[in-house]
Amino acid sequence: MTRPAKPAAVRFYVDADVLGLAKILVQVRADVTYPGDPGGLVHKRRRPPCPVASADVLDPVWIPQVAAHNWLIITRDANIAGNRAEIAAVRDSGARMVALAGKDAIGTWSQLEVFMSQWRAIEALLDRTGPFIYSVSRTSLRAVDLR
Repeated sequence: MTRPAKPAAVRFYVDADVLGLAKILVQVRADVTYPGDPGGLVHKRRRPPCPVASADVLDPVWIPQVAAHNWLIITRDANIAGNRAEIAAVRDSGARMVALAGKDAIGTWSQLEVFMSQWRAIEALLDRTGPFIYSVSRTSLRAVDLR
């Protein structure tokens, strides 16, 4: 007799601008989802479909929705400090965000390298209360001013 899979506890939401990275991560981690994710089975854990049904959902809509789940957002934004609308959405919803930045974050392979190089620091952010944004590269993790 086969036991049904246990439900996965999703902790990370990978934004539409890094879908290549998301589709790699969901193959090895049950706690990751992305817009349009149909759900899946990883390590005997069943991940539910993502409530953000499409990659076309705008930031002011999906950021509060993801924040309500208390998921850590992984996105790519070379100039996150200058994106006032996104900063306001994060601040107003209490979201927690990590933005892969710089030339290190172009292309799926480089994004994976940044993510894995900073994995322990990114995972430690799960224990922090939002709102916050951190800009991350292969060699650094720095807070973005939300004012």
